[in-house]
Amino acid sequence: MTDNGAMNNTMVIHGPEAFDRGDVARAVACLSPSRIIVSGIMGRTAAEESKIPCEFITVPPSMVLKHLSKEERPYLLNHAKTPESAKVFGAIVAARTGSDLIQVEGRTQHVIAWDGADREYASAIAAHLGFSMETASSGAPVPAGGTRSIRGCIPGEPVFVNGLIIGTATAPSVVIGLCDGEVTAIEGIILKPHGVEKLMRGGLPDLRTAWCKSGGVRSAGPAAAKRDRHLGSITVIDHAGCDLYEHLGEETCGVLAIGDDTTAVCGHICAHRGIPVFGVTDGDADGIISPTYCEGSVVIHATSERDDDLGREIAAGIPDGPHRWDEWVQGVIDRFEGRIQVVRDLRCA
Repeated sequence: MTDNGAMNNTMVIHGPEAFDRGDVARAVACLSPSRIIVSGIMGRTAAEESKIPCEFITVPPSMVLKHLSKEERPYLLNHAKTPESAKVFGAIVAARTGSDLIQVEGRTQHVIAWDGADREYASAIAAHLGFSMETASSGAPVPAGGTRSIRGCIPGEPVFVNGLIIGTATAPSVVIGLCDGEVTAIEGIILKPHGVEKLMRGGLPDLRTAWCKSGGVRSAGPAAAKRDRHLGSITVIDHAGCDLYEHLGEETCGVLAIGDDTTAVCGHICAHRGIPVFGVTDGDADGIISPTYCEGSVVIHATSERDDDLGREIAAGIPDGPHRWDEWVQGVIDRFEGRIQVVRDLRCA
């Protein structure tokens, strides 16, 4: 890319859809970015599968963009759920960065120059991609006080706060608040008490800066790899699949995932790395992602108790030192016989 001196440009990618729908490959070919940064968890999974060299930063895109200089000529690449959510998302990021955001939107094939962004630069990007260019204003500032609006929702889909599902949307716009130290539903949402409970374990969230979204986390399936290790350490992920990458290491031979959706997310991420998962579930999945698992994985269902309690009991029984995954899995199944039902078993016969 040479227009407007833009040979040096930095592409910040949000989410997996931009990879899965071909937007990233197209942008790399047309814009020749000198730096590619992926924001988020499932975006990293899709990036690794794509084999496109990227940097990974597990913070929201607004935080990434705020720390990039104008000389790096950054822009945000996204593929939204709907045309409406594309604008909603862009407005939020633009308001939070406090700078001039250029959004490259794969869903609508538009380049949007938010607020005072460089229109000439945005137009050059659009020309290289064959997209249309438009301008927009982020309007309202980042929400203040004790309420938070989450727009662009589809009724019936899950609503996330800081990576945890706290309820189900009943309208295109969800409003939640804080009252007497509790998360409350103001409009457009049916809260999931267990999800709110899990959110509150980490303390009272700051709704002004919390990561909020609705819908599934990825529509495409992972590119499954062959199983990697049989001996090593076991990583425990308790209802926080978004933290998985922080805990995976070269010695990880398997993951104990506690929670239905956590099991599905961990299975998806680990599948393309060849890492098996032992999932502890109790049947309250929200269907945020299609479950896929590596060879050696097992999913169990707690027959008469919550997955939280059973999962923590299993985790507490993991001794120190390296483990042989298959032996450990069989030991757990034997130990908890009568309290669990094996619902998926991908071990070799």
